[in-house]
Amino acid sequence: MATDIRLIDLNLLKALDALLDERNVTRAAERLALTQPAVSGMLTRLRECFDDQLFVRAQRGIVPTMRALELAGPVKQLLADVEAMLKPSVFDPTTATMTLTIASTDYALRAEVVPFLSALRRRAPGIRVAVLPVDEQRLPTQFERGDIDLALITPECTPAGAHARRLFDEQYVCVLREGHPDAASGRLSLDRFCALDHALVSCSGGSFNGVTDEALATIGRQRRVVVSVTSFLILPEILRASDLVAVVPQRLATPTEGLVVLDPPIAVQGFTETVVWHERTHRDAGHRWLRELLFETCGAER
Repeated sequence: MATDIRLIDLNLLKALDALLDERNVTRAAERLALTQPAVSGMLTRLRECFDDQLFVRAQRGIVPTMRALELAGPVKQLLADVEAMLKPSVFDPTTATMTLTIASTDYALRAEVVPFLSALRRRAPGIRVAVLPVDEQRLPTQFERGDIDLALITPECTPAGAHARRLFDEQYVCVLREGHPDAASGRLSLDRFCALDHALVSCSGGSFNGVTDEALATIGRQRRVVVSVTSFLILPEILRASDLVAVVPQRLATPTEGLVVLDPPIAVQGFTETVVWHERTHRDAGHRWLRELLFETCGAER
């Protein structure tokens, strides 16, 4: 009896299934779009593989042996499983149950993940989302191992070979509290801007220098940063409770109750937000749907 699975191919199993259903070599050949001699040859190979006659001649066609009858159910199930495996995956968000893992910066958590989650809960309530901090050095390994599915980062942080799509371009604005001595003027002069005390978000922690300071340095000016925090999420509370001013990404500034948004008196270079994913999930129907929802909620451009 053959024990090497390499001796049996799917075409042999399809022939066995047809013979079991039709109990006739000619009809089985017609069903398989093969010649009768070809199916007879396949039956010979099947007999060798299973060390059994499988079918014996009868007055009308052929009759399966006990061994053939034992194989009938498993063979039909196996063929059905293979057929289902080869069909394009169908994804129904209303019934889907899966976990999406996103690597997100503090900024993207507020600007992108929050609106995405709002839409996701309405359309696919069975999908869970895990949000992890971005670790640029580990991103390639995390993608390959399946530890993360999406990363919300800037283009320069995108791992080589990864799929990516631009979500939007962000710009900076000035934010200060309602009732601030300079809020009513509707604008800040460069001199006044530099004279105020500032708060700054340092993602790495501890820095008092950022893109605004780089822009000021190009024209020989500087500001006074007196508070440095690691999270954009706490910054509104700090501004509402003080006369500090901050330069922040526009999407974090609106809408924010109790704060006033002004244009900065100097051009501060913005940045581009990108969603990145791995080839591992590129063609998966569920992940494609989730990415499209993220593109939609973030207003991504084609």
